[in-house]
Amino acid sequence: MSEIDAEVLLRAYAYGVFPMAESRDDPELYWIDPEARGILPLESFHIPKRLRRTIRQAPFDIRVDTAFRETMLGCAEAAPNRDGTWINDRIVDLYCELHENGHAHSVECWQGSLLVGGLYGVSLGGAFFGESMFSRATDASKVALVYLVARLIRGGFSLLDTQFVTSHLSQFGAIEIPRDEYRVRLFDATGQDADFYSLPLDASPDEVLQSVTQIS
Repeated sequence: MSEIDAEVLLRAYAYGVFPMAESRDDPELYWIDPEARGILPLESFHIPKRLRRTIRQAPFDIRVDTAFRETMLGCAEAAPNRDGTWINDRIVDLYCELHENGHAHSVECWQGSLLVGGLYGVSLGGAFFGESMFSRATDASKVALVYLVARLIRGGFSLLDTQFVTSHLSQFGAIEIPRDEYRVRLFDATGQDADFYSLPLDASPDEVLQSVTQIS
């Protein structure tokens, strides 16, 4: 797929496919089109009680789109529960180009000058495609996910694609749906207007939690 660029990548998302690499060091990309697709329904997103308490304690400074490439590189790191990664240098460059064009975003957890967790994904209309997340501090990726969902709900998004369902995502209400159903939802969502920045960048923990629970 040597001809792939940011524009081709965005069209692929609109169709329902996304790229992955076999490993961090593999320069090739492969299109993925799962028969069952993972989504996190925004209207039934669940925040565990312990995580609510953590969010109210505000252990992190939450920032948006201030360190997109660094967030991607954090997601590409090996972790205790993850030996390898599908994020290679080509994917990093492609998604950074999408970010520069306003179609990819990061939600970041900071402690002082240290980036300790976060996530990134692609936005297209009212659809957001969650790509990957990482934590260098307890609950950092979980907190970032809650802040992302609050932002999507406030901004009028209707689809949060997680690609696959993991035990980590299941606790928040992630489900699998058939590919045909996913494409119907995708078509509807990408035709909608949405605003990733509707939620204030300095939103308080209580405002974030209220944004999530007002729809659930």
